[in-house]
Amino acid sequence: MMHEWNDLANEFRNDQRRAQILAQTQGPGLEYASEGNADRIRNSGRALLDTLESREDYCRAMARKFESALGKYATVEDVNSTQIKQTGGTL
Repeated sequence: MMHEWNDLANEFRNDQRRAQILAQTQGPGLEYASEGNADRIRNSGRALLDTLESREDYCRAMARKFESALGKYATVEDVNSTQIKQTGGTL
C-alpha cells in the first residue's frame, strides 16, 4: 500500500510540472483583454499548483504512516513468533 501512495504522489508531482505552465501564462497580445485573460489563467494555475502540492504532501505522509505501521507490525510479529517458539509451539 505504501508504494501505491508514493505512486499517486509521483503523479501529483508530474501534474505540478504541467500546472507550472498555466501559472506562467502570458497574454497573446498587449491589449487589456489578453493580459486580463492571462492573469486569470495564472491565478487558476497557481491555485491548481497549490492543490496538487498539498495532495502530494498528503500522499507522502500516508506512505510514511504505512511504512511505520508495517515496521511496527513486523516487530510485533517477530516478538510473538519468538515467544511461541520458546513455549514449544509452532506457527
